[in-house]
Amino acid sequence: MIFKVFYQKDKSRAPRRETTQIMYLDLDVQDENAGVIAGRELLAQNTAYVVEFIQALSDDAVAYDQENGDFQITTF
Repeated sequence: MIFKVFYQKDKSRAPRRETTQIMYLDLDVQDENAGVIAGRELLAQNTAYVVEFIQALSDDAVAYDQENGDFQITTF
């Protein structure tokens, strides 16, 4: 399942919408809630980012993001 992660790179500043960045994770989970938990754990272990939101993507949403953005799966 593909998840879209909205995050801030800098913990020393207050989060601002203008500095929110996006990454995509491909997690082997059975449901959306397990993916959100696994995604937060993975990011806490491998980054110092402030995670704002993690969203599970449907196949249509993945196709849209692939066509209209900088879609690249992040691996750790």
